[in-house]
Amino acid sequence: MHVTITAGLAGAFLLGRGRKEGMMLMENTPDAAWRSFIAAFVCLPAFLAMRFFAWASDGGPTGGFGRAFVAELLGYSVAWVAFALVSLALAQQWGRAGSWPRFICAWNWTNVVQYLVLLALAVPGALGLPAGYAQLLTLVGLGYAIWLEWFVTRTALGVDTGRAMLLVGADLILGLFLGGLIRTLSGG
Repeated sequence: MHVTITAGLAGAFLLGRGRKEGMMLMENTPDAAWRSFIAAFVCLPAFLAMRFFAWASDGGPTGGFGRAFVAELLGYSVAWVAFALVSLALAQQWGRAGSWPRFICAWNWTNVVQYLVLLALAVPGALGLPAGYAQLLTLVGLGYAIWLEWFVTRTALGVDTGRAMLLVGADLILGLFLGGLIRTLSGG
């Protein structure tokens, strides 16, 4: 298991710098795809920290902390699984199902890089950086995350720009839908 995590993270950090050779550290087996969901547990502390930052700046969740916390954890879990299923269906439709295990490994592990970047860019806002600057940092982080998702999709699945953008767009739409559902479940 330790080797899986080490290789996944090493590959993700290479991919995070735009280096395609990071893909060589991602296995292309169904078992490896399942194991790569360990990344969700690795990302969880950063996800929770960003939620706490958001709640602190908004005055706390309106429906109560416990309810919001459970809703966020549920949404977080569903997002990881739902995207995997959507991406598998598209990969199959595009004739790229054989590349999907490596893709989902890379996708999952590069989420660690994304969360670290987003968390690093959220800290100044949590420490009192003026709102305009904090929002600019958030946009920079989101731009990087979108680029990284596009880069991983093109590299791992070997698809053209349009298909890569379609998959990234599907992830964004899924995230918006789940975000709205989580707000509803949170009571505000």
